[in-house]
Amino acid sequence: MSDSGVRSDLLQRFLDAASTGDMQTLMLMIDQSSDLLNQRGEKGWSALMLAARHGHQEVVKALLENGCDTSAQNGSGQTARDVAVFWGHRHVASLLSGSPDVDLLPSGGVQELDIYFNRQMLDRKSEKRTDLAWISEKQADPDTVFIVFHDLCPLVRRGAQDTKTSVCRLRAPALQKLLTHTHTLLVFLGVQKKEVAWFAVSTEDEPTDLLETLEGECFFLQPAMPGLLTMSDEDAGVVAQARSVLAWHSRYRFCPTCGSDTRVEDGGYKRTCLRAGCRSLQGVYNTCYPRVDPVVIMLVIHPDGNQCLLGRKKIFPPGMFSCLAGFIEPGECVEAAVRREVQEESGVQVSAIQYVCSQPWPMPSCLMIGCHCVALTTDINVDQQELEEVRWFTRQQVIDALLKHKHAAFIMPPQQAVAHQLIKHWIGFNANL
Repeated sequence: MSDSGVRSDLLQRFLDAASTGDMQTLMLMIDQSSDLLNQRGEKGWSALMLAARHGHQEVVKALLENGCDTSAQNGSGQTARDVAVFWGHRHVASLLSGSPDVDLLPSGGVQELDIYFNRQMLDRKSEKRTDLAWISEKQADPDTVFIVFHDLCPLVRRGAQDTKTSVCRLRAPALQKLLTHTHTLLVFLGVQKKEVAWFAVSTEDEPTDLLETLEGECFFLQPAMPGLLTMSDEDAGVVAQARSVLAWHSRYRFCPTCGSDTRVEDGGYKRTCLRAGCRSLQGVYNTCYPRVDPVVIMLVIHPDGNQCLLGRKKIFPPGMFSCLAGFIEPGECVEAAVRREVQEESGVQVSAIQYVCSQPWPMPSCLMIGCHCVALTTDINVDQQELEEVRWFTRQQVIDALLKHKHAAFIMPPQQAVAHQLIKHWIGFNANL
């Protein structure tokens, strides 16, 4: 065998000893050849990383005492401490960081545009909503794009893949009857590049007879769920905006202050009471503007750092578990809402809370505020009116669910849901791990 082959075989034996926790072989090989300490094997993994991966505290300690490099990174950019944190070996992570404990909350955040419904391809141009002349000019512009809704369902066409849909982008000539119809509602959404305006059009009446011949096969996407999860990121962002505003109009046609009729203003972003003297016309009462309902959704992390708490509702598909969630109440901050909802639904108390990401959820107009939090207690007492079941799942069970293994303990929420992102972010999911 050549010298390079001998060195390669020696390194592999050294790495295997670190991986299996064979302290005797490891120390013997270090005495014979200390330059093995920081050599790397497949995918850039060192002996220290492999020992951290399998939680071999004594091996890690021995490697550190002999001068192993703790700052080295594998092919995915993880240090040995990162690997230990990922696999839930808190004792090893503490040893590698030199601190008495390890922070259980993942560092960093989720990329904003990685979350479904978050993509914003339109400039909303809110300053133009009160410019009636400009709005009228854009409605008549042949380049203007209209997207049509009926019962809050968008008009779409089937994409190249049967499971995907795309929003039908119509021009004014195809909507002349609809645009002049008595019960048609028009909402200005914003402008795309080159100042091309977009509007959402909605009608209570059956719109098929009001539309001219359409190119391609278009249909109204029903039911809303899971249909709304089949679009591109760009279409989903526009539909989230349009559907939320249209849902508000469908619920607030009359003045919520006095019950009188209202008129639509500000490009569809305001309803004004028609009764002179109504209190809603005096000062800022915010009774006639689109509402957004804030919801906290949180992944609860076990005190051991290696489990998370998930629950399921009866309406969920069989086997699916997701993060706990609930509406923020008046006079309540995000942190208080997280603590209250977790305790109400599961009986678990939480301490540290970390904001991760948010997501507009147009069913009908929620804002999901995603958080991680650490449990103070672990005993579960399920609120049967809210949830069917609540369970702790290990990190490995979550990884199996993410990878969709045949015998996974549960099914993940869809990847378009912020709950999926919260779980995935906790795992720090990476194929090299």
